[in-house]
Amino acid sequence: MTDLVACYWTVSGPVEIHFGREWSLWDWRDRCANAARVGFRGLGLWGADIAHQLETGRSLQEMVAIFRDAGLEWIEIEFLQDFFMPEGSAERAESDRARQLLFDAAAAFDAHHIKAGNIPARVCELDRLAESLAGVCAEAAQRTSAAIAYEIIPSDPQINSLESGLDLLERAGAPPNLGLAIDTWHLAKLDIATDKLRALKPEQIAWVELSDGHYHDLEDFVYEVTCDRNLPGEGEFPIPEYVEALHAAGYPGPWGVEVLSAPLRELPIEEGFNRAYETALAQFTAGVA
Repeated sequence: MTDLVACYWTVSGPVEIHFGREWSLWDWRDRCANAARVGFRGLGLWGADIAHQLETGRSLQEMVAIFRDAGLEWIEIEFLQDFFMPEGSAERAESDRARQLLFDAAAAFDAHHIKAGNIPARVCELDRLAESLAGVCAEAAQRTSAAIAYEIIPSDPQINSLESGLDLLERAGAPPNLGLAIDTWHLAKLDIATDKLRALKPEQIAWVELSDGHYHDLEDFVYEVTCDRNLPGEGEFPIPEYVEALHAAGYPGPWGVEVLSAPLRELPIEEGFNRAYETALAQFTAGVA
């Protein structure tokens, strides 16, 4: 059985990623109900959406109850960034505030993982990044059983290859609650071969996400990464081959579906969930030539 998780941006509806209203207009109860209806085993939550629900009177305990009552199991919490910025900076202060919210939510939900990375593409000396990440993992271990999943992305000045990601894990001391977040969209854009994926150890893979797209690059990378992805199987990337390679590496966890697509976000909630689930599930039965 393949457990699929609908990541936040895939099923958040008409949000404004990173530059506006990031919280969803779709009620949490409706998201949980639709996830369960189509066959998803979990959902993702973004920090701004968690904060909005708390600000409008819903507690973490109520959120968890709605989630569990729908029969869902897995949850992804995101996004932890700027934890390596200098203490006293505005970026670090915001990161520290967000960290407490994400840790609280992860503990309440018994989350699978908290995703971390460097979306703002800030330059950081690698040893300082690793030391800061080790500190995050140590604090997380005291607060929650969730893993910390550091995402490899093309725009990260430091961690933009499988080799640099593995180096980061080693420099951070390879804590047991730290691994890589691997997104097939980023794999394709970074030209990471499936043979390299097969050589990974299961403990190095904290999380996997499915997302399709095109090999040609748009001039506006931010637009492309947040608005121009495709549902699995509807782009140019070899999603079934990535799935097979990560299975071969021994990845044991659920599989996220993270499709940041402007057209997808405009669909009615029922259709959005239907399309995300059906296309993702098909990648596990497509076979590899």
